[in-house]
This record gives sequence, structure tokens and C-alpha cells, in this order.
Amino acid sequence: MINNITLVGRLVSDPELKYLPNSGTAVANYTLAVDRGLSKEKKQEAESKGQQTVDFINIVTFNKPAEAVANYMRKGCLMAVDGRLQIRNWKDQEGKTRYNSEVITNNFQFLSFPEDKTQSSGQSDSDVPF
Repeated sequence: MINNITLVGRLVSDPELKYLPNSGTAVANYTLAVDRGLSKEKKQEAESKGQQTVDFINIVTFNKPAEAVANYMRKGCLMAVDGRLQIRNWKDQEGKTRYNSEVITNNFQFLSFPEDKTQSSGQSDSDVPF
């Protein structure tokens, strides 16, 4: 069986970095805006009807890579992500089943950096420590 997803998109907001209480494992949560790949005409038509032309996909990265994402990426940066789809479900307080879809990263690549980070620190793409 295959569960593999490759995405290229822009960060919707700055990544959120947390550490798991028991293990201290770093976890970065962020959302990528990924264009649906519509032709120019189809995209204009959909937008004129108020239809969505971008998907917002939740991404989760663990350990040192999570810290790298949180330290180097900001809202608007372009990233490529390779991972697997995970769908979690739980019961809310009212007993309704809720679902959450997210991509758990295996690999990623920074395709752009925030301008202030590269200008202030003088780092290039090859200088990122991970």
C-alpha cells in the first residue's frame, strides 16, 4: 500500500513550535496554501463565482526538522513537503465524531526564505543546519 503526498505551497502563517510534555519532542504545526492547478480561465471563472482555488493543508513536522521549520520559515515562504496523510478522529464534548486531516512530513525543502532572515543573518539555502 502507498500513502505518499508531495506538496508545494506557501505558509499561511508562521509555524507553531511546541514540545511534547513527556518526551520533549519538538513538534511544528503549520498550514500550506496549495494551488489547485487550474488553468488561468478556470481559475478566473471559479474566483468570479466565489469558489476556492487553493487548498489549505495542515502539516506536522517532528524533532530537529520541526525546529528548523520554526526557526527559518515565516508566513508566505514557499516550501516543498513530502509525507504521508494521517486522519485522526475523536469525540467532542457533545459526543459527535470529529476528524482532522494532516500530512506528517518525511522530508521537506525550503524554496524561499523570509527576506529579513536572509538579509540580517547572511545565510543562504545551503547554510541551514539540518
